[in-house]
Amino acid sequence: MHPHQRIQELSQLLRQYENAYYVLNQPLISDYEYDKLFLELKTLENQYPEYIHTDSPTQRIATAITKSFPTVYHMAPMISLENSYNVNDLIEFDNRIHELLENQQVYYCVEPKYDGSSIALLYTDDKLIRAATRGDGTQGDDITVNARTIKSIPLTAPFSKYGITSIEIRGEVIIDKASFSKINQNLLEEGGRLYANPRNYASGALRLQDANEVSKRCLTAILYHVAYCIDRQGNDVLHRIKDTHADYIELLKACGFRTPRKEFAIYNSIQEVISHCDKWDKLREEFEIEIDGIVIKVNDLLQQNICGNTAHHPRWAIAYKFKAKQAQTKLLHIDFQVGRTGTITPVAKLQAVPLAGVVISSVSLFNEENIIEKDIRIGDTIIVERAGDVIPYISGSIKEMRSGTEEVVVFPHKCPVCDMTLVKIEAEATWRCDNTECPAQIAERIIHYCSKDAMDIVGMGSAIIHRLCEMHLLNSIADLYKLDFEEIKKIEGFGEKSAEKINKAIQTAKKRPLHKLIFGLGIRYVGETTAKNIAKEIQQIEDLYIKTIDELMQWQDIGPKVAHSIFAYFNTLQNQELISFLKAQGVNTYNNNQNLLLSETFMGKTFLFTGTLVGLTRTQAEELVEKHGGKIANSVSPKLNFLVAGDKAGSKLEKAQKIKSITIINEQEFQKMINTD
Repeated sequence: MHPHQRIQELSQLLRQYENAYYVLNQPLISDYEYDKLFLELKTLENQYPEYIHTDSPTQRIATAITKSFPTVYHMAPMISLENSYNVNDLIEFDNRIHELLENQQVYYCVEPKYDGSSIALLYTDDKLIRAATRGDGTQGDDITVNARTIKSIPLTAPFSKYGITSIEIRGEVIIDKASFSKINQNLLEEGGRLYANPRNYASGALRLQDANEVSKRCLTAILYHVAYCIDRQGNDVLHRIKDTHADYIELLKACGFRTPRKEFAIYNSIQEVISHCDKWDKLREEFEIEIDGIVIKVNDLLQQNICGNTAHHPRWAIAYKFKAKQAQTKLLHIDFQVGRTGTITPVAKLQAVPLAGVVISSVSLFNEENIIEKDIRIGDTIIVERAGDVIPYISGSIKEMRSGTEEVVVFPHKCPVCDMTLVKIEAEATWRCDNTECPAQIAERIIHYCSKDAMDIVGMGSAIIHRLCEMHLLNSIADLYKLDFEEIKKIEGFGEKSAEKINKAIQTAKKRPLHKLIFGLGIRYVGETTAKNIAKEIQQIEDLYIKTIDELMQWQDIGPKVAHSIFAYFNTLQNQELISFLKAQGVNTYNNNQNLLLSETFMGKTFLFTGTLVGLTRTQAEELVEKHGGKIANSVSPKLNFLVAGDKAGSKLEKAQKIKSITIINEQEFQKMINTD
C-alpha cells in the first residue's frame, strides 16, 4: 500500500476509535492496539511529511509553548442563564413563558448543568479553526491550541452535508469525578493544594501554556448549544437547518461531538420538569460528572426567538441550581502532620458536622500559603465543602462571626516530631522536614510500602505499624524483613495466629510485580500509574541506576519534575543499599515479563469488583483482568463493561443495575470467562 493511502487509512481509523472511546464511551480496541496504530501513523508522517493533514490525530498537540492567549470576539454573545433555587421559581418561569407565547403548547428540554469551564468552538468548511473561553460573554481568550488536545473535540466535522459553512457551538470542558478525585488524592499525598472543584481544574487546565500538559489533564468536552450558523452565501440559517434545540443536539451527535446523553429529556409540562429536577438532585452523587443543577430550555427555536433575551440572560431558559454541599462549623485547633516525604501538612480539627452523607471532623489545610490567603484562624466559624463529592476542604471563614478571641495560625519552624528545622523550596508551597530519620516519616514510608496499591502486605495496617515503630521493632522498610515474630507473639493483642499471618503476608508480598515495588518505595511524584509506566521500560530495577534525566523523560507521562525525582532517588547510595537488601531477601526486583498478557480475552473491556469474593482476593482478581488484557475501572459509569458482584454487594451493584450497557456477573461467571480462554 502506498504510504499516502496508509496514512489516510490510519488517520480515519484512529479518529473512529477516538470518537468511540471519548465521545460514545464504547471502546472498540485496547489502549495497546491504539498506541500501536498511533505510533505507526507518527512514524509514517515523519518519513513522509508531505502527507500530513492538519486534522491528523498526531497533530492535536502543538510543539511550541503558548506565551499568551489573544482576545477574540464570539460570533454571538455568550450570555449567562437566570438561576432558580426552588420549585416556585420554575413555576414562575413557566408562567412567564406561556404569557410571552400567548399560551401556545410548550415543550421543554432539560439537560445537566455541568460544573466545568465554558467553551465556544468555531468550525469553518468543516474544520475547527478556533476555540475560545467565555470571557466577558462578548469576547474571550483564544485557546485553540489547547482545545485541539481534547480528543472528544473533533478537528473536522461534516457540517457541510447539512448546508452549513460556518458554525459556532457552545459547551463545557469537564473532568469526570473519578479522575478528579484521583488527581486530588495524589496532590494530598504530595502535600500540594487541592483543586476546589472540577470547574476550577478545567478552567486552569485550558489556560496552561504547554499544550502537551493540557493533553494529560483527563479533560473532555460536552457540546449542547448552536449559537451561530451560516451557509455558503453568508445567510443566517440557524432556524432553517433545524427547528428545535433537540434537533441540534442530534446534529452535533451525528457530527461526532459528545452531547448530553440519557440525562437529556423533553417534557410538555413544568410539573414533569420539576420531577426531573428532583430526581437528578437525588441522583447527582451517582452521576460520573459533577453537576450543580439542571438547565431548562424552550425546545422550539421560533418560540425561543419570540421570548427573546434580556441584557443578561435568555428569557427562554433557566438554570435550576441544586443545594450547595456546604456546612458551617467551628475550627477547634490545628495539628501539623509529617508525611512520608517530609511534607508538613496542617490539619484542621473541627467541631464534627454532617456533610453530603458523611460526618466531617478533620480537614487538610494543605499548606501555610492557603491558610494566609484565606485568613483562617483558630476559633473561626468556617465553611466546609466537598471537592468532587470526595475530599472535604475549607473554602473560607465567616469573618463577620468573629468575636475577637480567634487566634492567628502560627506555622512551626521546626518539625513537630523530630524538632529538625524545616525548609521550604522557593518554587513550592510546602514546608518540609529534611530529616529522613524522622520517626513520623519512617512510619508513613512503611505504611505506604505495605498499602494495597503498593506491596499489599495484608494485616500491616497503620495502627500496627505505628505500634511496632513506637516499640522500635520497625525503623525502616528493611526492618519488615527482620521482624522477630517470636517477640511479636508476646506483644499484647497479637498472639501466635496474628503474628503468623503477618509473617506469611510479608513472605507472599515478595512476589509482587515490579511496578508495585517501585510505587511502594515512595519516590516523590511517582504514583501508581507512573510506576507501571516505569516498569514497562526496564528489565530489572537496577536499570534505573544508569538512566539519565533525558532518557527518563522519553517515557510515557514523565516530565522534568518526575524525571529529576526518579534520577535523584536511584542515584542515592542509601536507596541503592535498600534495594540490594530487598533483593537479597527475595523481593522481586525484575520485570519477569509481568506485562506480557496471558491472553487478550478482556482486551478493550473494563471491570469493577464489589462485595466479598470467595475464591480470590480483590487484588488477585484485578491482576487476572489486567493479565488477560482488560482494565480496572474506578467507579460505576457507562464506560464500565462488567461489574463482578460478590457477597454483600452494595451501592455499586445498585448503580450498575440502572445502566443497561453494564453486564453484571458473579465470581463463578468471572472465573468461567477466564477458564474458557
